[in-house]
Amino acid sequence: MTTRLDTLINSLEGLEIITEPSQVAKLSQDYHTFSPVLMPKLEGKVGDIVVRPANEEEVLKVAAACAKYRVPVTVRGAGTGNYGQCVPLHGGVILDMTRMHEIPWVKPGVARVEAGVKLAALDKKAREIGWEMRMTPSTYRTATIGGFIAGGSGGIGSVQYGLLGDRGNILALRVVTVEDEPRIIELRGDDVQKVNHAWGINGIITELEIPLGPAYPWAEVIITFDDFMAAVNFGQALGNADGMIKKLISVFASQIPQYFHALQDYIPQGTHPVLLMLAESSLELLPGLVQQYGGKITYQKPANEAAKGTHLAEFTWNHTTLHARTVDTSITYLQSMFPANQSLQLVEHLYHHFGDEVIMHLEFFRVNGTVIPGALQLVRYTTEERLNEIIRYHEAQGVFIANPHTYIIEDGGRKVIDPEQLKFKEMVDPYGLMNPGKSKVLQLKIHN
Repeated sequence: MTTRLDTLINSLEGLEIITEPSQVAKLSQDYHTFSPVLMPKLEGKVGDIVVRPANEEEVLKVAAACAKYRVPVTVRGAGTGNYGQCVPLHGGVILDMTRMHEIPWVKPGVARVEAGVKLAALDKKAREIGWEMRMTPSTYRTATIGGFIAGGSGGIGSVQYGLLGDRGNILALRVVTVEDEPRIIELRGDDVQKVNHAWGINGIITELEIPLGPAYPWAEVIITFDDFMAAVNFGQALGNADGMIKKLISVFASQIPQYFHALQDYIPQGTHPVLLMLAESSLELLPGLVQQYGGKITYQKPANEAAKGTHLAEFTWNHTTLHARTVDTSITYLQSMFPANQSLQLVEHLYHHFGDEVIMHLEFFRVNGTVIPGALQLVRYTTEERLNEIIRYHEAQGVFIANPHTYIIEDGGRKVIDPEQLKFKEMVDPYGLMNPGKSKVLQLKIHN
């Protein structure tokens, strides 16, 4: 392997290559450290070198070299994922895409961007013509668009637009193959699903086209409730109010705000807060709804001020877990989706059933046209066995768990790998060099 790497490095003269061990180790990691199960399994897993291409031509060179010398390649953006998606299991090349950050064009309703563009940079550019990204993770300041498509699923804005995998939320992906003579393939329409959320196992994303949404002036609001289910029912009612334009509805059990130091003045102890991003034009309708469910507005920032200082979005989605773990590293998390027909009853049951062991944190989002709660519950971790018991109990109640404690695609959110993605993989990565070890099916094929 050492000889092959030396030859590969020599063949990539003129490209930015990092070989310094501590830098390579740093760029081989993501936030899988949120999981006490993944940490020992991925400990010591690092690449051999990092290559930072500046353009697609350089990506083609790297792909050709990896194919020629049979060196694994793992693509990464900013490394803000949580499941070890960009942690290399078999060394090789880490392909860091962050230098590819051009925005070829932004038009009303759609943008074309390189894979290394930061979400915040795209949002800023789109706002110049009155548009914005439809959805972003809570890591939007640092996350790249390519990483979000390859490893993410939704986020702030999903209450309006659904999830990334929903038809129409990705318009086109341009990928480079890892073959003896690498190709550039442009996938459009439904074909984007061949690569979406595939963790970089079947194509190096170099450019994307994504749809944009109207950039409303978003006000930020905190509402507190004395009763948890009153907060949940309020969140559902607001989600169902189609005439009110919202970007974020996050509900927290009263144990969580202790981790939100910057917000504690606005959340009385023992109350259950709801954090909102709401179009200013919808604010007039809010007090009546709040009163109906017995809540109290404790914080409100108009859009022109919300852009400065503390952003409520950075306390939601998986940033909630980050804030909690900053205080208590024994805390981990789950990712759950409740069935539409009995979601609130199940939320209530699980809230009481687990008490302080599994602390409820809900994010409302749109699934198949219906707004439902999903959860990123905080879990007080004791053992892997107990964590699996908690997961099994949820699943027995009909709750879908996207398990964040595995680096295997099929064991996480998907449960099965998309056959179309497998077919595409066989075509574009004949030597199995792209992020190897992340799929059960592919491992079986290799061993057979």
